[in-house]
Amino acid sequence: MTPPPRVKASLTVSIALRMGDMNGKPGMVLRKGDPDAGGILVVLHGREGLVVLSRLTDPDGGHAWIKATGAAPVDQDAADTYIARQVKFDPDLWVLEFETPDMIPPFEAKIL
Repeated sequence: MTPPPRVKASLTVSIALRMGDMNGKPGMVLRKGDPDAGGILVVLHGREGLVVLSRLTDPDGGHAWIKATGAAPVDQDAADTYIARQVKFDPDLWVLEFETPDMIPPFEAKIL
């Protein structure tokens, strides 16, 4: 099976932000990464705390997301610590943030 073509990170970010606006869950870029191939983290701000999603490649070659900070929401310090650690590892990383009271991403996301 041929993997799907790669979409530039900057286009993925633009689409996610647009979908957030359309779905009443505004978002913003906290950190710009490499426009072509940067990794992406998404911070979801909910009623009970924050969840950081990390984009990865699924076994079929498509994109999926994992709750990188764990199944339960975390506080701001834990999210910031996780993000800082990931940025040290990958300086091309994008970081987005969305206000999502229900903790559901405002864009199409397969969460593993």
